[in-house]
Amino acid sequence: MKNILFYLFVVCFLVAQAQQPGEVVLGFNEYLGYVKKYHPIAKQAQLNIGMGQAELMRSRGGFDPKIEVDYDRKEFKGTEYYDRLNTTFKIPTWYGVELKGNFEQNEGVYLNPSQNVPDDGLYSAGVSMSVGQGLWINERMTTLKQAKIFKERSLVERDLQVNEVLFEASLAYFNWLHAYQDTQVYTDFLANAEMRFEGVKKSAQVGEVAAIDTVEAKIAMQDRELNLEQAKVRFMKSALELSNFLWMGDNMPVELQPNVIPETNLAGAIDTTLEIMGMPLDSFSIANHPKLKSLGYKIDGLTVEKRLKANKLLPKIELQYNFLTEKPEYISSFTTEAYKGGVAFSVPLFLRKERGDLKLAKMKLQNAEFELDDAEIRIKNKIVGLYRELESFEKQNVLIDDVVFNYNTLVAAEERKFGFGESSLFLVNSRESKLIDAELKRNAVQNKFFSAKAKLFNSIGVNPKNL
Repeated sequence: MKNILFYLFVVCFLVAQAQQPGEVVLGFNEYLGYVKKYHPIAKQAQLNIGMGQAELMRSRGGFDPKIEVDYDRKEFKGTEYYDRLNTTFKIPTWYGVELKGNFEQNEGVYLNPSQNVPDDGLYSAGVSMSVGQGLWINERMTTLKQAKIFKERSLVERDLQVNEVLFEASLAYFNWLHAYQDTQVYTDFLANAEMRFEGVKKSAQVGEVAAIDTVEAKIAMQDRELNLEQAKVRFMKSALELSNFLWMGDNMPVELQPNVIPETNLAGAIDTTLEIMGMPLDSFSIANHPKLKSLGYKIDGLTVEKRLKANKLLPKIELQYNFLTEKPEYISSFTTEAYKGGVAFSVPLFLRKERGDLKLAKMKLQNAEFELDDAEIRIKNKIVGLYRELESFEKQNVLIDDVVFNYNTLVAAEERKFGFGESSLFLVNSRESKLIDAELKRNAVQNKFFSAKAKLFNSIGVNPKNL
């Protein structure tokens, strides 16, 4: 109910805003907060942790105590052939040892003599254990160890999944911002072109300039208008791509309203939101990277599996010893004079299956170690490269700002000269076209700069805690 009310509030808010002439700013931090909380992939990442806990619970079930009851009876033509009852209580332990308690009661005309027991039944308590294969490691132990490793691995896998969806969402936001800034550039210069066209047209009407100048002014205005329409299409498409990451409670997708605009001052917001602020290259520890931790847990699981396969080379030797008594309520009745015991031994002659399984386990482990080494050097080099790229973009931003400033100066000077009749409309439009190109290039450099920061965030594998 709470999620439904929240969703209705958001819908009403967006509708109300759509009816107002003002614009609504969707901040970068607020946007990523919605993505992390409501996006299906982010929610799916949380399920991995639950799966790890469920797997651990399932594997612990291999050590649960068991009660077994075996009852068998046969009666034919009024004769009771046999009536057999055998109940057992078993407690598996960590190593290849199993504690057992048993009650057996048998009767009948054709009962096997070895199954004859006292009328009140026979009790036994004892132990069975493996002294060869299965003593130090067995299937139950392996499954439990691997489940614990899987649970730890699910935590870092969750961080990687969340990081990936936030990275893609960040790129979508930066592309949306880029398209919006380009649209603003063309909007501003279209207004300039319209004002210039109106001024030239009035001057031509009074004979101050040639009539052909109005054609040139109109062509410049139409060119700006065409560029603006193309920029609006790109802005609309980028908004739709951004909407792919906007969800609300109960898996309700949200469509971005036309009056919603991006946050334009992102210089400090990106580092704070993505939590990459104050992370110089020399302070980064590659060992803490979630991807490498995940591969490390994979190696741990394969190491446990290899130990199990190596243990399979040992022969199976099962020992059993049970004390027998008719009066289990008396501890002294359990004596070594009444017992039931045995030993079972088996071993394949060639061990071809076991040796093959061990070789495969070793190869899987070696393959995972190679994968870890490769991932480590790739991640390290990628992070170093991104730090260098960011340093270059900081210089490029300073240079392109200076270029835009200088072009603005040239355009302003040319417009003054045109007002005094010392320049031509062609030169003004030419200067302005260069200024437009410079501003568009500044937007492109800024987008690449922001995208490089997102790539650094993705390469480091951060899962922001404050979103």
